[in-house]
Amino acid sequence: MRNPILNNKFMSQETVIEGEPLTINGTIQKTFCLFLILLLGASYTWSLFAKGFLAEVMTYSMVAGFVALLTALIIIFGRVIFLIPVYALAEGVLLGSLSALAEAQYPGIVFNAVLGTFGALFSMLFLYRMKLITCTEKFKSVVFISTTTIFLIYILDLVGSFFGYKVPFLYDCGVVGIAASLIIIIVAALNLIIDFDFIEKGAQNLIPKKFEWFGAFGLLVTLVWLYIEILKLLSKLNSRR
Repeated sequence: MRNPILNNKFMSQETVIEGEPLTINGTIQKTFCLFLILLLGASYTWSLFAKGFLAEVMTYSMVAGFVALLTALIIIFGRVIFLIPVYALAEGVLLGSLSALAEAQYPGIVFNAVLGTFGALFSMLFLYRMKLITCTEKFKSVVFISTTTIFLIYILDLVGSFFGYKVPFLYDCGVVGIAASLIIIIVAALNLIIDFDFIEKGAQNLIPKKFEWFGAFGLLVTLVWLYIEILKLLSKLNSRR
């Protein structure tokens, strides 16, 4: 979810004195590289599922989920750059299995989820570039609080699952569940505005070039979250038919 690296306080302490600064094009290139790594991992578990190796897919997805979470936390709080491609690969393995399972149940759902994710990406980019949404400190605070609330709800759901409890609206296919999914998707999409702002302000403030990797990481984290939430929403809608 929200990447604490992408904040103005940290950026203000990282002005370049010598060497190359962060550039928007450089960040886009690194985002593309991470996306290719993610696709590599996703295609692997997708192909395993297609061949009928369901047990292996489930095992790999659980391991990949743990690795993705662990590496993400280390990257965020330890600012360890070399783990970013590892995160992308692990996340790809996890997404490949989730996508294959969803596609098997509802054919065509993955294409629609990918279309929705990129639609949200370019819509937010358009709104940001046209300054129809301004990334003010108040905006960041509202998005951060909303994102943190959602994160805590998911933590509650995870802990509760060990005791047979699930947060109802996260899985409800009724009006409440669909409305909850839409709200979460909107919050995830608004996080893209903060990612764009970090990259643009980083280029303007001449922060070190290494932070292109963190900008790319922040975008990937948000896009993965957005894709999963759109996939869940489409699954809920399909189950109502």
